[in-house]
Amino acid sequence: MATLMTNLLLKACIALFLISAATAVGDSPFIIAHKKASLTRLKSGAERVSVSIDIYNQGFSTAYDLSLVDYSWPQDAFDVISGNISQSWEKLDAGGVLSHSFELEAKKQGMFYGAPAVITFRIPTKTALQEAYSTSVLPLDVLAEIPPEKKFEWRLMAKYGSQVSVISIVGLFIYLMVTPSKSSGLKASKKKR
Repeated sequence: MATLMTNLLLKACIALFLISAATAVGDSPFIIAHKKASLTRLKSGAERVSVSIDIYNQGFSTAYDLSLVDYSWPQDAFDVISGNISQSWEKLDAGGVLSHSFELEAKKQGMFYGAPAVITFRIPTKTALQEAYSTSVLPLDVLAEIPPEKKFEWRLMAKYGSQVSVISIVGLFIYLMVTPSKSSGLKASKKKR
């Protein structure tokens, strides 16, 4: 009976230890960041890049002293038009979302491959700053030569559309008159027998 009681007590202690270890790991912030960039061609021939970064806290506790830095945009290729490439926040609660956006103007033509943005934050239970990285942006073809679009000429359709439709209807009528139908061909072959 004593061995059964100590065995049960030992199993309960191990289960309590495993549950507390799993809870301790899950009781911290879990930062996920998504970075998006889109190109906008201006009439003057310039091109702007709109960048937005969304930061999500998927963990179970608050992250403090968040700092976002995105140095992936070289100064010789881009000028900051609006916003900043860095931002700070006091805290991000569990399940919360923060968004940051800025706009750049391209100075050079070519393909651009952006690196992830870096997010640093503090957890009250740890002394060292924690780091998280955003997703990378898809390659951007900045100031690319865009071939002219082949537009459907509505002017031609308006000018010659009625004539084309009349000719099509007449052609279809002539085709139907000249082509023998299958049923008349079958009747002719039966009569010959």
